[in-house]
Amino acid sequence: MKPYVCSACPRNCHALREITGNGFCHMGANPVIARAAPHYDEEPIISGQRGSGAVFFSGCALRCRFCQNYPISHEGFGEIVSVERLRRIYFELIDQGVHNINLVNPTHFSEAICQSLEGGLPVPVVWNSGGYEKVDNLKRFEGKIQVYLPDLKYIKPESAQKYSVAKDYFDYAGPALKEMLRQTGPVELDDDGLIRRGTIVRHLILPGCAEESMAILDWITNELPGAWVSLMAQYLPFGDLRGLDELNRRLTQEEYDMVVDHLMDLGLEDGFVQELSSSDEKYIPSFDLTGVIGKQ
Repeated sequence: MKPYVCSACPRNCHALREITGNGFCHMGANPVIARAAPHYDEEPIISGQRGSGAVFFSGCALRCRFCQNYPISHEGFGEIVSVERLRRIYFELIDQGVHNINLVNPTHFSEAICQSLEGGLPVPVVWNSGGYEKVDNLKRFEGKIQVYLPDLKYIKPESAQKYSVAKDYFDYAGPALKEMLRQTGPVELDDDGLIRRGTIVRHLILPGCAEESMAILDWITNELPGAWVSLMAQYLPFGDLRGLDELNRRLTQEEYDMVVDHLMDLGLEDGFVQELSSSDEKYIPSFDLTGVIGKQ
C-alpha cells in the first residue's frame, strides 16, 4: 500500500502510515498479522462446528493494561502482508471450511481491510473489535461487514482512562455500536443456527467492576434493541498490571453472580453467558504466524 495519513480510530493522530510503524498503534500502512486459522472458542453461532476464520491483527487503538493478546496488541508481534495476500488468506481459510471470516482487532488497518473486501466474500465477514470506533469509519464498511462483534468495555471515563488510556471510550463506543446495529439490523441465523448477520455486544466483567458491568447491561437494554449480548467471565490477570492491584486477581463467584443475575432481571435472553470456569489460559490463541506466511 502507498503511505497515507490515518484518521481511522478515535485517537485522530493523523499519522503518516508508511512501511514502518507510526501513530498511536505503531503500525505501518500494510496489515500485520500474527495468526490466521480456524478458531473454535467464539460464540457458538460464530464458531459452529468448523470454526471461525480468525485473522488476528497486530497493534491496537487501545492500551488495555490487562490485554490477553498482549504480545500482538502491545508488542506488535506479527508478519507484514500485502492487501493481496490478506485477501488470499481469507480464501485459504474458506477452503478449510470456516463459517465466516473473523477480523480480530481490525480498526487501525481499516484502509487495507476495506480494499481487501472489494468484491465481497462467499461467507459472512465479522468485525471483531474493542468498540473504540468512529462512526464515519464504520460507514465505509456498510455492505462489506455482515456481523459486528464489538466489546463494550466501559461506561465510566475514569475506568476507561485507568485501564485503557481512553477517557473518551464510551463517547465513541456508544454511537459506534448504534451504527453497527443500524447497518446489520437484528441478529439473523441460517438454517444451521449460524449467524448470517447482526450485532453481538461483548462485555468482559472486570474484578471490582460489577456495578459498572450492570450499568453497561442497562445501557444495552435501553439503547440497542435487537442486539445480542455476550457476557464474558474469562478475565485472567495478564498484561502489564503494575500499580493495578485490584486487577491482579480473578473474578469472585459473588461478582459473577451479581452481574449474571442483573442480566436475567433485565430479560436479556438473546445471547450468551460464559461460565466462570472459562477463566483459563487454554483459551488464549497461539500467536505463531499460523496461516500467515505465504507468497506475497
